Amino acid sequence: MTSALILRPVEPSDLDEFFIHQQDQDANHMAAFGAKDPNDRGVFDMHWQMILNDEDITVRTIEVNGTVAGHILSYTENEIPQLSYWLGRSFWGQGITTEAVGTFLQEFTQRPLQARAVADNEASIRILTGHGFTPQGETRSFATSRGEVVREVILQLS
Repeated sequence: MTSALILRPVEPSDLDEFFIHQQDQDANHMAAFGAKDPNDRGVFDMHWQMILNDEDITVRTIEVNGTVAGHILSYTENEIPQLSYWLGRSFWGQGITTEAVGTFLQEFTQRPLQARAVADNEASIRILTGHGFTPQGETRSFATSRGEVVREVILQLS
């Protein structure tokens, strides 16, 4: 874990880094539900404008040592808040996502809170269960980034 991590409001310049993160093929495979075309900046910008203009979405930039490492957010689906995050690959395996989720959960206290992870994304499932999320079931969904139906674990923090 790092003590130089902060969560802060998204600034317009952060979007350039988020776009770079989105283009990583391995990250898209892990997330599974990324953009159909991760290189389409127009679609990316429109998507992020919708996120930033939605008062029901809480979104933060994950910054480490002054560098944009990723983002974390909560949005509502079927009247239940959902947690989602994306970290640039160069920040993987350093405890940053674990710390960012813990910090976000201190700020965003609405419960229950759900999160989903593709069943083969063991790192994300481990991070979520480490913060008290428990598996609630599974679903199968078409993963745009993989071009196939995947098994998704639904986890919940009560």
